[in-house]
Amino acid sequence: MEGVLTPEAVAFVHDLERRFGARRRELLDARAERQERLDAGELPAFLPETGELRESEWAIEPVPPQLLDRRVEITGPTDRKMVINALNSGARMFMADFEDANSPTRRNMLEGQANLSDAIGGTIELETPDKTYRLNEEVATLLVRPRGWHLEERHLELDGAPVSASLFDFGLYLFRNRDARPYLYVPKLESHLEARLWNDVFAYTEDALELPRGTIRATVLIETVLAAFEMDEILWELREHAAGLNAGRWDYMFSVIKKFRDRPEFVLPDRNSVSMTAPFMRAYTELLVKTCHRRGAHAMGGMAAFIPSRKDAELNERALAKVRDDKQREAGDGFDGTWVAHPDLVPVALEEFDAVLGERPNQLERQRNEVKVRPADLLDVAATPGAITEEGLRNDVSVGIQYLSAWLRGSGAVAIDNLMEDAATAEIARSQVWQWVRHGHFTREQVRGVIDEELARLRAEFGDEVFEHSRAADARELFEEVALGEELPEFLTIPAYERLD
Repeated sequence: MEGVLTPEAVAFVHDLERRFGARRRELLDARAERQERLDAGELPAFLPETGELRESEWAIEPVPPQLLDRRVEITGPTDRKMVINALNSGARMFMADFEDANSPTRRNMLEGQANLSDAIGGTIELETPDKTYRLNEEVATLLVRPRGWHLEERHLELDGAPVSASLFDFGLYLFRNRDARPYLYVPKLESHLEARLWNDVFAYTEDALELPRGTIRATVLIETVLAAFEMDEILWELREHAAGLNAGRWDYMFSVIKKFRDRPEFVLPDRNSVSMTAPFMRAYTELLVKTCHRRGAHAMGGMAAFIPSRKDAELNERALAKVRDDKQREAGDGFDGTWVAHPDLVPVALEEFDAVLGERPNQLERQRNEVKVRPADLLDVAATPGAITEEGLRNDVSVGIQYLSAWLRGSGAVAIDNLMEDAATAEIARSQVWQWVRHGHFTREQVRGVIDEELARLRAEFGDEVFEHSRAADARELFEEVALGEELPEFLTIPAYERLD
């Protein structure tokens, strides 16, 4: 961790903040204004002013050789053990996540930067009483996800105000590793104007660090419903720096709940029953593949979050069958790669993509001209099969509180009931509870009763001492704030950050 925040590195981040911080804040103001219009009844549509751009033929700059074959990517936080295991996992790519899989303590943010630099230098290792972890000769290609535009980094200020968390993560990583291949994931965009800001940051950084133009390549997570209406425009803005788009399925569901929170036709059933074959999710992923391949960009599939059990073979068999079906569907639909959360799932996903790709690195040649997606298709949430149940409420409460408890203690990726939960899945859980209360499916008193029961169950399961040190009381207070308040907070991580040690 020592040596990360050098005077030179801090000066570079401060420079980025001075140049781009005001535009970031203006774009966040534009988000708030757009939300007011949605609350007043406006529905998103494809932008009329960019119709000519969507209809015309153009492509992004060809992706570099290291990004041609992305058939399986593993994702996870930037702690030392995870970085080594992920790079050794057999996946083609490893997305090191400073965002949803990370709790942004000062230690986590700085150690994560040091770990990635050590990995790039080939020197990373970890000694434990049971094992020594080192890199294999062949490792996955590294991609890095900085935090989104909405977040700030309170551990570094400029003129008395926190700097952008995006610019902090990005600036430190590029400054420290300018000789490496800077491949990124960009999260939480809501418009092509936000992509334009990233492109300007990339171009300025390349000039400042004397890198050839187009050295930085970014895959954009289409994980907000508003971005789904601007996929062409986002790729256009980033065309010299773009690598692809990713179907960020969990945040996408959260975005649908949040953006249309007051409209009963957008109420979702239990989160675990909303599959990728739901009509609105199907429309979104089909449009993503079509858009990407038309523009020469990779289409990356969604997360398989299952964590295999060492004790329950029957559970594994059922869950792995669902993972295979999911990856088979993605490969068959034309996706060029997919995500997994655990090394044991790498061969499962590889098998399904190998069956479709064979020796080809990707499916960019497969155009999906038959796909016709209308705004109404992207917004057809009412056709989602499934029910709202007490079991679903209990799952949302349990996952939400357990995740927040771990997040407040410094862990941003948490295995709960054999699923890897991160900030995105916790966002679905808490916003879904808010939505169900808002539309009369449960009362606040019913939810608080379930919270009491879940906390009692956790105390009995883990024991008094562990429970008292788990920050469960803080997690309950925070969960009630973000799930039961009169207004729905934009992101749970913003009030959570105020409680983080």
